[in-house]
Amino acid sequence: MDITIHQSFLPHTDAEASLAFYRDLLGFEVRNDVGYAGMRWITVGPEGQPSTSIVLLPPFADPGITEEEQRVITEMMAKGTYGGVNLATKDLDGTFTTLQASDIEIVQEPTEQPYGIRDCAVRDPSGNLIRIQELR
Repeated sequence: MDITIHQSFLPHTDAEASLAFYRDLLGFEVRNDVGYAGMRWITVGPEGQPSTSIVLLPPFADPGITEEEQRVITEMMAKGTYGGVNLATKDLDGTFTTLQASDIEIVQEPTEQPYGIRDCAVRDPSGNLIRIQELR
């Protein structure tokens, strides 16, 4: 089989704040920006990797979500336990310095993990946990 990861999905609560984080701070390119019925889906991805994207979508876009599920999702997003993604960079310290100079929430400074990687963690504007690993 020849299977690749094409898109991952993360919820967003503020499209403009998400663009400022993913496009302006992380340097991702915007691949699609679609509005429909008062909602907005934004597809972003790293330059040079056109087949790998993150779709930022409204957390309640699925019409089958109940009010109780909406409440739980909102609470989980606020705690940063609903969505997340692991990214990677060759320059973890430089990336962290850039992130630290912004107004995003720092969860963990660059750290050697006991499982053999060095990484840091931040939250995007919607509370999603973003871990950034150092490529060695």
